[in-house]
Amino acid sequence: MMDVLRTLALIAATISMGMVSSVFALYAHTIMPGLKRTDDRTFVGAFQSIDRAIINPWFIGGGFLGALLFTIVAAATQLGRPAFLWIVVALVLYVVTFVITIAINVPRNDAIKAAGQPDQIDVAAVRQRFDEARWATFNLVRVVTSVPAFALLVWALILHGRSSV
Repeated sequence: MMDVLRTLALIAATISMGMVSSVFALYAHTIMPGLKRTDDRTFVGAFQSIDRAIINPWFIGGGFLGALLFTIVAAATQLGRPAFLWIVVALVLYVVTFVITIAINVPRNDAIKAAGQPDQIDVAAVRQRFDEARWATFNLVRVVTSVPAFALLVWALILHGRSSV
């Protein structure tokens, strides 16, 4: 029964980490470069809409929080096993990602959403206060921490499979 729990926790950690790292990567190579080329009104309106849409159970529960919680459970169930160290390193990388998200990206997201409807605000000032260059830079750091965390969990899953045979 414990081996089933170990396996399920590691699979859930790997899937959720893959989901969340993919979202951060998509923002880095597609969404933010695309929005950068738009006028202020389009930028503010589109970013507000995208951020409202991403706050959903699939991303928050299955990805953002899921990656943290499932990786903690995976580490706890793999203590003393070959995959443990790789899971812990993935967890440390993801904790960095998590902290950056909460401390830097989310406050900017919340501020741009709270600014009001684009047709009723000074969109140039809102965009300037948002500081998209800082947001994008720290999002790139999230990519650099979460994608390797995902790769490490994939490796941990392989090691777990080898040790369970």
